[in-house]
Amino acid sequence: MNKRLNSLDAFRGLAILCMVLSSSIAFGEIMPAWMFHAQTPPPTHTFNPNLPGITWVDLVFPFFLFSMGAAIPLALHKKAEELPFHKIFAQLFSRMVLLAFFAIFTFHARAWVMEKNPSNITQLLSIAAFACLFLIYGNWSAFVKSKLALGLKVTGILLAVSFLAFYTFAYGDFSLAKSDIIIIVLANMAFFGGLIWYTTRNRPLWRIAILPFVMAVFLASKEEASINQLVFNWTPANWLYKFYYLKYLFIIIPGTFAGEWFIKESKNEKTETASKKTLLLIAVIACILVFVNLWGLFARSLELNLLLNLLACACLLLLAKKVTQSPLINHMIWAGVYLLLLGLFFEAYEGGIKKDFSTYSYYFVCSGLSFLTLLAFSLIEKLGYLKAVTNFLANNGKNPMIAYTAGNLLLIPLFKLTMLSTYLDAMNTSAIIGTARGIVFTGIVALITVLFTRIKFFWKT
Repeated sequence: MNKRLNSLDAFRGLAILCMVLSSSIAFGEIMPAWMFHAQTPPPTHTFNPNLPGITWVDLVFPFFLFSMGAAIPLALHKKAEELPFHKIFAQLFSRMVLLAFFAIFTFHARAWVMEKNPSNITQLLSIAAFACLFLIYGNWSAFVKSKLALGLKVTGILLAVSFLAFYTFAYGDFSLAKSDIIIIVLANMAFFGGLIWYTTRNRPLWRIAILPFVMAVFLASKEEASINQLVFNWTPANWLYKFYYLKYLFIIIPGTFAGEWFIKESKNEKTETASKKTLLLIAVIACILVFVNLWGLFARSLELNLLLNLLACACLLLLAKKVTQSPLINHMIWAGVYLLLLGLFFEAYEGGIKKDFSTYSYYFVCSGLSFLTLLAFSLIEKLGYLKAVTNFLANNGKNPMIAYTAGNLLLIPLFKLTMLSTYLDAMNTSAIIGTARGIVFTGIVALITVLFTRIKFFWKT
């Protein structure tokens, strides 16, 4: 597939913008609990691992992980046919290192990490760090000669390393252990997910067979002096890798199947005969299932939620029978329904579904909803609906690294320097206004990201 998968980019864009939105809305008792992680409710936002349930905020990260998993075969399937294993391994490992560096540098470049009470100089340094990221991760080779592109990248790396080595941070000296944990997890998933896909690309059942072994290590790691505990605790570099991160393979690996099915669909020359009404109904039910589960699992109306899911899933399976020429749609429906129901039947285990500390119910439910949501995006695009919305989301999904950092390293410092932050803070008055605060902030981040996407300037690893 030479052409980018717009529906996957839109799905990723939705995830990254929701990530920004979740961190930019007003905090405190003015906001309802379902606007935050289920385990950190207002007014204090104190982490409570005993609270079961999920909110829309808890879906953001697994949606992004699933999109990463789906992108792995799309990005590697041609290289896998042409390049030897050691080159694929080197590419995956270098991506892991670049993402880890991104996690460390962007964490330390935040103004409130540099100083407890950031000055204007500190805010400017944060903006300079944002500019430095353009040097390191920008696709300069598309604009300038290769030697100059390499020189820009090396210059950016030297500036970033010098900053980390010599700057005196507010909370102590630079440490590899201090980083953006979200990006560190993504770095691990990019490497291990890619490696697993490559070695099992012709044996998909083996890919599924890996997951019970991962589960076994987690379940038996609590046993003293066991080999499982040794595997679980071993790490060559504690700041980079922990077996604990591999729990998200339960989302990444299902995502790789979605990517493979999209590749096969692109080669399918048959024309789908199912009516537009059928395809639209599938997309609508898939989206409704997301909202049903967010309500039912958060409100703890588990019996009614399960009943509604069974009915909706039965409708999807019946509609799938009308789709005769598109294996993709059938595969996505069956996989989504299976994992969603599996997750719901796991719900009572480990004290109920939770993002932190994540449960098996969480992995399966989120994977199932990811299949269905990505399918909905694909069908909406196929039918030609909401083009402006999906293209806007896709333009953000094509440049997720810019979208992820523009708020912390560019927008917040600019707001502080211009005193516009006082107007933003003044919006912490009610739930509606507090949500509008996040929408305004996220909207500006999205526009910045779209600007760079449209001029075809991307950050890549």
